[in-house]
Amino acid sequence: MQIWVDADACPTPIKEIIFRAAERTQTPTTLVANHAMRVPATRFVSMLRVSQGFDIADNEIVKRVQAGDIVITSDIPLAAEVVELNVHAINPRGEEYTEHNIKSILNMRDFMDTMRSSGVEMSGGPAKLSATDKQAFGNALDRILQRAKS
Repeated sequence: MQIWVDADACPTPIKEIIFRAAERTQTPTTLVANHAMRVPATRFVSMLRVSQGFDIADNEIVKRVQAGDIVITSDIPLAAEVVELNVHAINPRGEEYTEHNIKSILNMRDFMDTMRSSGVEMSGGPAKLSATDKQAFGNALDRILQRAKS
């Protein structure tokens, strides 16, 4: 089992939680991004830098991921792809993507995209990451790690 992080848009506090979990559980973890970023000096965390371009990091994750791995992403289409591969997927706010909920989440995302592209004003992006969000993420990651390791 390995953790894959869609790291370009992953908030720093979430990466720190991931780093601690990787070290604590001795789980190989790879951050995939199109720009360099710091990773802790541990044998359990590495950085995979990919070229710039639309969905390059996502495609690299899909190419390398294996059933039972964990993917951390806020990219819903990427989550949908990896869930089909029997991979655990979670977003930085602790929401698990599963075969039971991914289709409705993807449909809502597509609906919102359609609304925006047709000129409907939508209020800003997601709310700022809160302490509750960080705790929810840490708890969800721990649950998934326990499930995946058993």
